[in-house]
Amino acid sequence: MVCYNCGCRLSEHDFCTGCGADVGLYKKIIYMSNRFYNDGLDKASVRDLSGAITSLRQSLKFNKNNIDARNLLGLVYFEMGETVSALSEWVISKNLRPKKNIADDYIDMLQNNQSRLDAINQTIKKYNQALAYCYQDSQDLAVIQLKKVLSYNPKYIKAHQLLALLYINMEEWEKAKRELQKCSQIDTGNTITLRYLKEVEHMLMPEEPVKNAPKKKAHSEDVIRYQSGNETIIQPVNAYEKKGVTSLLNLGIGLLIGIAIAWFLILPAQIQNAKADINDDLRVVSEQSDAKTATIDELRQQVQSLTDENAQLTEDLSSYQGTDGALKATDGLMMAVGAYLANPEDIATIALYMETLETEEEVVNRTASFDTLKENFLTLVGMNLATYYYDLGYESYRDDDYEAAIPNLERAYKYDVTNGDALFYLGNCYRRTGDNDKAKEIYAKVIDDFPGTEKARSSETHLAEINNEN
Repeated sequence: MVCYNCGCRLSEHDFCTGCGADVGLYKKIIYMSNRFYNDGLDKASVRDLSGAITSLRQSLKFNKNNIDARNLLGLVYFEMGETVSALSEWVISKNLRPKKNIADDYIDMLQNNQSRLDAINQTIKKYNQALAYCYQDSQDLAVIQLKKVLSYNPKYIKAHQLLALLYINMEEWEKAKRELQKCSQIDTGNTITLRYLKEVEHMLMPEEPVKNAPKKKAHSEDVIRYQSGNETIIQPVNAYEKKGVTSLLNLGIGLLIGIAIAWFLILPAQIQNAKADINDDLRVVSEQSDAKTATIDELRQQVQSLTDENAQLTEDLSSYQGTDGALKATDGLMMAVGAYLANPEDIATIALYMETLETEEEVVNRTASFDTLKENFLTLVGMNLATYYYDLGYESYRDDDYEAAIPNLERAYKYDVTNGDALFYLGNCYRRTGDNDKAKEIYAKVIDDFPGTEKARSSETHLAEINNEN
């Protein structure tokens, strides 16, 4: 520890031996800062990240120049997925100590990795978009965005907590519990996580009300108590002494009752033993019957499996054979290339031949040369095919023939993924045909791939309308 005034190393005295400044209070402040730093380090080592942040921030309140505490605070933020906060702490640390500071390595680790920076940017954008969806009451879209956020940054605690909160709102308690358990694995002492988890566990295992036990009478009213010296005598009311004849009569009745009880106890035991023997025999027969039934079911399943396999092989064989029994080959690509060489402007004929590949490519044993030829050919005619199919699809869309427009617009987007209009009109077609789930998927893709455009804003409006209809 050095003097804040002259920089001289301090001794055990409460004054500086170099300049004579009073450093007693200064030492206490530095000691408190180091103490909170050690407390934060202990909490971080057991993954109590929230507690570590509290201690480290308290340490920096006492001594803002505590470089170790600031660097550790940045690491804790980074572990919780708060990359921006972590970078802020490391940049401040680097400005306070430009040389021999490990914060340089942390900053270089992020800034020199362009893919990681892109992932961080995408995480922030999609998390903000998820918040916007929450404000718009579009919970399903918010869940989709948060899952994308967690695919980029699995340790982002705020995203886990928001996703769990959405699951709680949708009453999907098991999914919410899994997300909160992931949060607990990252930060064991996060109070928000613990509060959410308590509510979820309460819904999964509700407490049963405790029934009130019946109250017993404190005192019996059918006895007489009186004091005789130091003893308390308790005598029942209306008590009387039994005579000898009565005692003999009671003894005889008790003997008869005992004999009857013995008889009724022995006979049920014998009946029970007989029933047990019969049940054992039935159990053996039932087990043998179950074994035979299981064997029969297994053989039937094998026969059914072989029958299905034979039918599938027959179907596959017929798909490879023509009417004359010879294996047929998919020559659609060759015909398309030939049509292009004959007349490059005849896009309709080329498109017709390329459509045959959509069904035949699934059964043809494709080779590397086949794929290379197809890729090179699409480089030449792909944009022309996209324009051709877009014109057909848009014309059908304007004529309200949405069933005919859907396949052409899909092919237009397939050949040109930058054609946002084709994707947007495709979503409109699915919506007009009543397929709202597919329409929502297409609109979400327009928003993600073409942000800031009129198509994206219109897609957001249509999504809100679909959600309101639901």
